[in-house]
Amino acid sequence: MTSGIPQADIERRFGGLSRLYGNAGATNIRSAHVVVVGIGGVGSWAAEALARSGVARLTLIDLDHIAESNINRQIHALDDTFGQAKVQAMRERIGHINHACEVLCVEEFVDETNWPAIANIEISKFSSLSVIDACDQVKAKTAMAAWSLQQTVQTKSHRVNFISVGAAGGKRHAHKAEIEDLSLTTHDPLLAQLRYRLRKNHGASRTGKMAVSCVFSREAVLSPVATLPTADATESALESSRQDSSLNCHGYGSVVSVTATFGMCAAGWVLDKISSSDSKQ
Repeated sequence: MTSGIPQADIERRFGGLSRLYGNAGATNIRSAHVVVVGIGGVGSWAAEALARSGVARLTLIDLDHIAESNINRQIHALDDTFGQAKVQAMRERIGHINHACEVLCVEEFVDETNWPAIANIEISKFSSLSVIDACDQVKAKTAMAAWSLQQTVQTKSHRVNFISVGAAGGKRHAHKAEIEDLSLTTHDPLLAQLRYRLRKNHGASRTGKMAVSCVFSREAVLSPVATLPTADATESALESSRQDSSLNCHGYGSVVSVTATFGMCAAGWVLDKISSSDSKQ
């Protein structure tokens, strides 16, 4: 999966992985396929980490375009990417990091009717398949998590790893991020809804662990602080000042130290699973 780049260059760029995960682990990473759903404040950082780790293939799924309000938390949000599709901006960025990485862009939102077909998943083509759910829509999260629960280990060489990321909005303390089974998450209304829907509609376990790993924080969600726009504020600034009750970063306010940490936690979990020959979901 690294054809087109001399082996010496591969070692210079990604040799640190072999020293950390071993040759076999690094080889697993370099032949893996990871799907990242939601290329925003969390998913853009996760995709960046995976590209810098030499993964073979990334599928990026998001319908949004980059706006000026994304600057505070999204790695691909720059002056010259405003208005560009998030998945396309991320693909161009990855091209400067690892041009051997095959990047598939899907400009759509995941929902219960199009998953997993939207991801064009080919389990047999790669040594492992991983999915990072970095979106903030509970219906989409439920569809992906329910699908992950239906998956079983195919063979020792083909496995599926799935991790769902909770709400990063309304959180200030990056050091409080952790990874735990969905059954044990707290202080996250988005994951609480996911847990409820999986149990009610998809037969998920009501006792013990649910076999869905999640990134979250036990920090209490901070309600939005109302801000008053100045007299000469633009219409976009006026719109941004209007608070809503959604669970996403726009509704609650956000900081890059938290969103990036959530994304890095998800990517690190995936890399650890991929690199371990005996890893299981």
